[in-house]
Amino acid sequence: MNASLSAVLRLLLRLAFGAALVAASLTASAQSTILVGAPLPLTGGLAPEGVKLQRGYDLWAEEVNKAGGIAVGKTRMPVKMIYYDYQSNTPRAVQLAEKLITDDKVHFMFSPFGSGATKAASAVSERYGVPTIAPTASSVEVYDQNYKNLFGTYTPNNTLTEPIAEMISKNAPKVRRVAILARNDLYPLALAEEFERSAKSRGFTVAYFEKYAIGTLDHASAVTQIRAAKPDWIIVTGYINDMVLIRKQMSDQNLRAPVLTMINGPAYQEFIDATGPLANNVTSASWWHPAARYTSKDVFKSSENFTQLFRAKYKIEPDFTSAGGAVAGVVLQMAIEAAGTVDRDKVRGALSDGRFPTFFGPIAFGPQGYANSYTPPVFQIQGGKPTVLFPTEIKMADFRLGL
Repeated sequence: MNASLSAVLRLLLRLAFGAALVAASLTASAQSTILVGAPLPLTGGLAPEGVKLQRGYDLWAEEVNKAGGIAVGKTRMPVKMIYYDYQSNTPRAVQLAEKLITDDKVHFMFSPFGSGATKAASAVSERYGVPTIAPTASSVEVYDQNYKNLFGTYTPNNTLTEPIAEMISKNAPKVRRVAILARNDLYPLALAEEFERSAKSRGFTVAYFEKYAIGTLDHASAVTQIRAAKPDWIIVTGYINDMVLIRKQMSDQNLRAPVLTMINGPAYQEFIDATGPLANNVTSASWWHPAARYTSKDVFKSSENFTQLFRAKYKIEPDFTSAGGAVAGVVLQMAIEAAGTVDRDKVRGALSDGRFPTFFGPIAFGPQGYANSYTPPVFQIQGGKPTVLFPTEIKMADFRLGL
């Protein structure tokens, strides 16, 4: 072998050895980082909700990494969030959930937004055995598959409908006729059906119950039909873009009732900004409110501190969807630290068995997989601000009648 050929071979060997070292380094780096996948609706009709969730996730991950990462046994591991936009399309959310698991090799998952997409994508997590936190799925129908990898941080829908119906029954005895308009989607429809049960069980007459299609851009016909039903209490379920449009079209037709309940929408500042005075006296409920006063053992330490950190980062008040994103991270972190490992089986066990004192409230999962451990707040827009009416320990004002 001549000298020049020998030199070339030595160079090639050095390059190959260097490439191997780089690959090993990258592998070690990946193994030392906890990867969490989150398909989100960052465009399309659910984009406002998707952005809110992402803000909660990002704030949690930022605070965790500032503290050196998640304590896993005797070491700390940083967190990396991996996002894909499923464009408010549920089949796409399912595809991207699988991509996160098979291509990106995430350790754990956060579910897509809402009950419908969560139920669809949960089959993927279950098939691959990936523990998944669902931060926005409250319908019990999501959890009827007996999946062992799905953990929902929201309490069931009736924890919203029951206190609202009870409050109106006690404080507005002349309110008897109810009209319900529901988005024809898993969560909004399930919520509307819970409202119907809660109302009927207290002697209200449900004079109108109709569904509107996903993507409906004109609710004038439904508003006309609701007017004909002469309700004292109007209930509308859906998402923020739906709620803004329906509230404006109610005003256009001068449709009024002593009580108007809308979920979800009034919990968001965007609803108040978009509807102005039309927001006042609208009742609603959510799973968290900045008025919450929980001391916690998570990275945020308390509800107040979470609110301050969120406000400092995003220059707006947090709402329940952003807080729901952050608490999904908090619960996952606490489960990993309790397990002392990122082994999925052990983390799944920690999620199933644990009680997690979080800034969002005390989170514990019942046998079906959803939280059953705290009381969500009921509120009303008063003076342009969400004002908590229930529970008593965080109550800010009394219920008001009138539109």
